[in-house]
Amino acid sequence: MNNSVTNTARLLGAGLRALLVLTLVTGVVYPLLITGIAQGLFPGRANGSEIRSEGRVVGSSLIGQSYDLPLKKGQETPEPDLKWFQGRPAHGLGTNTLNTRYRLLLSGATNLAADNPELLRQVEAAKAAVIKENSVPGHPVRASEIPADAVTSSGSGLDPDISPQYAALQIRRVAERNGLPVAEVRRLVEEHTEGRTLGFMGEPRVNVLALNIALKELVARR
Repeated sequence: MNNSVTNTARLLGAGLRALLVLTLVTGVVYPLLITGIAQGLFPGRANGSEIRSEGRVVGSSLIGQSYDLPLKKGQETPEPDLKWFQGRPAHGLGTNTLNTRYRLLLSGATNLAADNPELLRQVEAAKAAVIKENSVPGHPVRASEIPADAVTSSGSGLDPDISPQYAALQIRRVAERNGLPVAEVRRLVEEHTEGRTLGFMGEPRVNVLALNIALKELVARR
């Protein structure tokens, strides 16, 4: 009986010591080590890839934003503010329906098949909107010029980038709406076009938030 109690106490003591050591290593030492390495080598990414404008954080380079006009009375869907470059459609986004107090935004894909009538309707509507919004006098947009990312949403619905082709499609409209020369806006897009990661991964891209901040600065200078 005494041996049984002694063994049980010894095992409990060993288990408690293991718990304390593992808690210290995995719950304190390891997180501090990884945080220190991240802050030392990649401080921007470790802190959320923040983008600043006029001394304050305006977003993250990893998360897309909408550039819409304020809702009018009785309006449910906002209209895009066409003086800004627009990002990809965000059909996969949803809202939290359980805890509505915090109005959480949920990201995700539409999960619609390629032949789904709803997806086809969304693409056709997006294509018509791109043509209407980006056509300027003397330079109509043709359907054949519209890249896929202009009419389809990403897997997360929060893609921060667009293709250089979609950015180029918006140049004349942005220039006209802001009273800027087309050449200056085109140069702005070229300066914010990033190549493939490591030269071979992914596709060339343009970060919409960074581009619009540069556009705002350009307008302010003029």
